[in-house]
Amino acid sequence: MTDLTPLLAFRWSPRSFDPVAELTSAEVSTLLEAARWAPSVGNRQPWRFAVGHREDETFKRILVNLPPGEQRWAGRASLLLLAARHATDNPFAAYDLGQAVAHLTVQATALGLHVRQVTDLDRHGLVADLDLPADVQPYVVTAIGQLGDPFSLPADLLVHETSLRRRRPLAELMLTCSDLTH
Repeated sequence: MTDLTPLLAFRWSPRSFDPVAELTSAEVSTLLEAARWAPSVGNRQPWRFAVGHREDETFKRILVNLPPGEQRWAGRASLLLLAARHATDNPFAAYDLGQAVAHLTVQATALGLHVRQVTDLDRHGLVADLDLPADVQPYVVTAIGQLGDPFSLPADLLVHETSLRRRRPLAELMLTCSDLTH
């Protein structure tokens, strides 16, 4: 691997969260500030967030709108954060939201936290259960917390949790055959 910053090189998306660890309000604020300072087209900042701390009502409402397979591990996270986009005429809103979540993810790594994102959501259920405005569209749920014991996971999840991380070779990601060294 090239000389990536450790914040990127060691980031990974676990399913094993510590079921008793809690995030401080300072940590949550720092994560949201990182998202807030992400670049966006025309500085429109089309992202919106709903934050649920484990055991609070928002957390429960987010959790029930995840598929049962994801609920098995997501309920152990310290925080479930719904990232949504403000529906405007901005054709780059989804891209901008991705930037905000990426910044939040890197900041979480800097704080010693782990993040796993879930895109398979009941979006209509989230709108109803969180009483979201009509112009806010749920996009992704991000589970955040301290790393837990992977052996506390069900066997089928443990296999995924303990397998090696893999990425496609860079050459497969290139649309042209340009020399990568320039």
